[in-house]
Amino acid sequence: MEFLATFGPLVLMIVIFYFLLIRPQQKKQKQVRQMQSELKKGDKIVTIGGFHGIVHALDEDSLVLITGDGTKLTYDRSAVRDVVEQS
Repeated sequence: MEFLATFGPLVLMIVIFYFLLIRPQQKKQKQVRQMQSELKKGDKIVTIGGFHGIVHALDEDSLVLITGDGTKLTYDRSAVRDVVEQS
């Protein structure tokens, strides 16, 4: 009985941290990885640095973006923050 009174609050705090902090973060990371793996040529994207561009070419780990003035830049897939418009 004394064991439960001593460690009960600690176990409760760990469970609360898991459901309020760890689990939602894992779900968000899973969604981002899925979005990055589903990129297609022609998608309009935003990188983590705030750069806007259109996907021109893709390979396993990187992609080529075209800017508004036609410049082509190469980025890692992990640098993509959001898909603004899908092709």
